This record gives sequence, structure tokens and C-alpha cells, in this order.
Amino acid sequence: RKIKHPSKILSEGDTVDAVVLNLDTAAKRISLGMKQTEPNPWDTVEQKYPVGTKIRGKIRNITDFGIFIGLDEGIDGLVHVSDISWNPRFKNPAELFKKNDEVDAVVLAIDKENERFSLGIKQLQPDPWTTIPERYKPGTIVEGTVINTTDFGIFLKIEEGLEGLVHISELPTDDPDFKPPKIGDRLQAAVLDVNAKDRKIRLSVTKARSGEAEMMQEYLEDGRSTLGEVLRSSGIRLTPQPKEAASEAPTQERIPEEEATKENGASKSTQQAGEKQTDGETSAAPQESNSSGSTSEASETP
Repeated sequence: RKIKHPSKILSEGDTVDAVVLNLDTAAKRISLGMKQTEPNPWDTVEQKYPVGTKIRGKIRNITDFGIFIGLDEGIDGLVHVSDISWNPRFKNPAELFKKNDEVDAVVLAIDKENERFSLGIKQLQPDPWTTIPERYKPGTIVEGTVINTTDFGIFLKIEEGLEGLVHISELPTDDPDFKPPKIGDRLQAAVLDVNAKDRKIRLSVTKARSGEAEMMQEYLEDGRSTLGEVLRSSGIRLTPQPKEAASEAPTQERIPEEEATKENGASKSTQQAGEKQTDGETSAAPQESNSSGSTSEASETP
């Protein structure tokens, strides 16, 4: 235990035990030690608390960089702020804890030489990002709570420890019925992209409203469908751009269901007519050859 001043634990006239550390006869000085009368707790800490051990203790101090948990007399373990929550946006331990709170933690590392004891709280729960890419595929519709608003977009809390960014370009700001979201509002959004390495997830409110997310999810889940088939089944026609704008993406326009059916039927009729024409040309070729042969023979006959 670190003592700032002897008066914190001793008073004048107290009887104490001590060990002679050094004798300086020339200066007529004797150096004594009190802590040496007791075993050093750091000598056995590695055996008592192996890495991976779960512990429970009281918070003795809270700082900007973490919290200190009391274990034994003279030993405090530090839970660094990065080991408190899986949420990378968590920065302030005082938001969750108070001094003397009892908390659970797990032993991460012990540095006996420098008397440092590292603990972790988030490690008591599995890392949610190990399953997020599988659970939140592009096109998935999620519902979350607005927890922060910025100039470039809003952050939605999807589940505990998981937040997604809706960029301002993915908000339907051109819709007169759409009101700017406020903290605490509930919104539906479509998953655009999940980056497990950087622990980021991009969302879109616009695509969740337009239904594009459902079409993309159908395309990804049904390996037998092409993207064109999915769009046609949803009544969307891809219109090619002029040659001077060939580098741009084709535009989309929604077509009536009856017209889409006619186009599909016309396509099949054109294909059948093409096949018949090909068969006719193939059968006519031998006749033309025979006719040519007969004429040649007739011209050679005297």
C-alpha cells in the first residue's frame, strides 16, 4: 500500500515492529524498515492470481485512463479505459462507475518487477464483432436509437456495444415529411457495409425507406437470381445512357407490372422467331447447292 505520509498510519508514541536495514557507525545512523516485517504480497501474486482468473473487488480510484480495483493489501489492479467496454467510443469511466463500487474483472497480465496488475472488464463478455458480420449482412433492416448527432450524420445504437453511422447523404433530407432526428429517436436503417477490422458499420435510412435494401438482400441470398431479374420482378427498368454518357451508370425507372409482363413475352417471341429463321436458313442451304450442281452439269452436256 502506498502511503503519502507516515501520519496516515502512525501516531507519536505507537509501538511498532521493525527490521534493521543498515547501520552507519560513522554517521551514527540506523536505517529501519517496517514493511519488511511482513511478506511482500507481490512475491505470491502470480500464484494467487494467474492470468485469466476472475476477481471481484471495490473501486479505489477513478481516473481519465481507467479505474483501480483493490485486490489485496498493497495491491491494486488497473482496468484501462480500453478494457472496460467493447464499444470503441467509450472514453469516460466516470460515466459507468463510482468510487467503492464492487465490480467483476479478469486478470490480463502481471508485471511483478514493476508492480503492475492489469485487469479487464469487457473480456468477461465475448467480443460482439466476432458475429456481427454474419448477423448484419448488407441489406439487413435494423432499428436503433439515435445516440449522437454530428454535422456529417447521426449514430444509431443497434445493440449494446454496437453503433452504426448514418452519413448525412444517407438521410432522406429531400423528403418534406422527414424531420431531422433528435437524440433518443428510434429509426429504421439498412445495413450498407460492415468493417469488422475497424469495427465500423455503415447504415442508410434512405434505402430502408425505398425498399432497395430488400432487393439487395434477395439478390445476395438467392444465388439463382441475377440482379436484373430481381430489379425486373420489382418493376424497375434499367435505361442505358447515350454514348457520350456511357461512363455513367444506367438510370432506373419503375415500369407497370402489365408492361413488364408484355416485355418478357415479347422477348420470348423474338427468341423463338430467331430460332425458326435459323432453322429455315440451314435447311435451304443444301437445296441451293443441288440446284447449282444441276445447272453446272447441264451446261457441260453437248
